[in-house]
Amino acid sequence: MIFHAYHGCDDDERRNGQRFEVDIELTTDIRPAAHSDRLKDAIDVRQVYEQVRKVVEQDRFYLLETISEQIAKNLLEQFPIEAVRICVRKPFAPLGGLANGTEIEIIRMRNPNRR
Repeated sequence: MIFHAYHGCDDDERRNGQRFEVDIELTTDIRPAAHSDRLKDAIDVRQVYEQVRKVVEQDRFYLLETISEQIAKNLLEQFPIEAVRICVRKPFAPLGGLANGTEIEIIRMRNPNRR
């Protein structure tokens, strides 16, 4: 997912915004949807996209870590998933030199003590 948003520590980032890229992996039991072939038995990825879009475009944060945690929290609350992996990238982060941006990747589970 690609968004233009206004996160960062620098005033310029928060004023002008920049590109943010978000990758999501959901862990869930897909067997009910696979057997029925009905969207009502699946996780509607359009709704997942909308939840991510709201966090990235409507909120403002200083850190990628906070964006990632907020997305994870929302997805675990809104969908029947066991775990989520989230990667948030700023490909043009102002690092003061040549770099290919910066990114944060997290994995969060509904029940982290379950094995």
